[in-house]
Amino acid sequence: MTPPKKVLIIRFSSIGDIVLTSPVIRAVHQQWGAEVHFLTKAAFADIVEANPRVSKVFSFRKKLSEITPLLKAEKYDLVIDLHRNIRSFLVKLGLKRPAVSFDKLNREKWLLTRLKINQLPDIHIVDRYLAPLVPFGIQNDGLGLDFFIPQGKGMTEDNMRKYFPNFDASAPSLLAIAVGAAHQTKRIPLKKLIAIAQQWPGPVALLGGPKEKEDGEHILAKTNHNNMVNFCGSTTLFESASIISYAQKLLTPDTGMMHIAAALGTPTVSVWGNTVPEFGMTPYPASDKHQIIEIKQLKCRPCSKIGYQECPKGHFRCMMDIPASQILNALSDE
Repeated sequence: MTPPKKVLIIRFSSIGDIVLTSPVIRAVHQQWGAEVHFLTKAAFADIVEANPRVSKVFSFRKKLSEITPLLKAEKYDLVIDLHRNIRSFLVKLGLKRPAVSFDKLNREKWLLTRLKINQLPDIHIVDRYLAPLVPFGIQNDGLGLDFFIPQGKGMTEDNMRKYFPNFDASAPSLLAIAVGAAHQTKRIPLKKLIAIAQQWPGPVALLGGPKEKEDGEHILAKTNHNNMVNFCGSTTLFESASIISYAQKLLTPDTGMMHIAAALGTPTVSVWGNTVPEFGMTPYPASDKHQIIEIKQLKCRPCSKIGYQECPKGHFRCMMDIPASQILNALSDE
């Protein structure tokens, strides 16, 4: 077949999921030479707009109908649906253009979360995103994820020295900690973060949004670490990403920050609560520099493919049973 010349990729949310689409963007742009457009929610448009391989970004806040006429006018050769829900189905229905979508494995995820029967294939979501394009000649180039920080939007080394006077990008000793997560059952308990931050020998950067600002202040108040800064709520996503790029390691739950770190080449220690690596959304590509910590033999886990605001069982053992010392040892490994 003749490679499509103009392609629309659909992924509405969220940070990590959009970062995970970057190999598809790169492959379509480089292997087909296609003009790539992207449809997402307004809250995440900046991430895609920073990608030089994307020619146009369409975003919406509430109603997709506001931009449907604009999408129709583009007359796409192919629509690549990487969200696959009712909303993306309606977009494809309205555009009436050739379309492909990936296997979301909802049945298999339901079996694992509800009945603890694991029929999930050992295939990362990046490869599942690429799979429907393989018959059209697209190949995984093996170059991992992309995350682009626009010039002037990140933290420079001089900026970093304002917070950490002895900062040296050539000899990273900074520990970046992703304090929060979208769901409570993904979050690393504050007591563990306090214990880890207290014992880290180098500088510590606490990262998160406005909702994590108070938790960051709590961590500061409960430690006597004299080289720790709470950036929660005071930095943009691009500034947080640049801090991660300077870090020796990122300590994170299963969050978008984890995927940003993987894209930027920063080693991670990820601590998994109610979700599991079997869902196929681990740091990509797999590498020894990305360590995963989890309680594997917990019968109630995974309890959700996304997360809850509180543990359904009331004990939160998937996080509480992981010793802070185990996390610290993983962070200390070279």
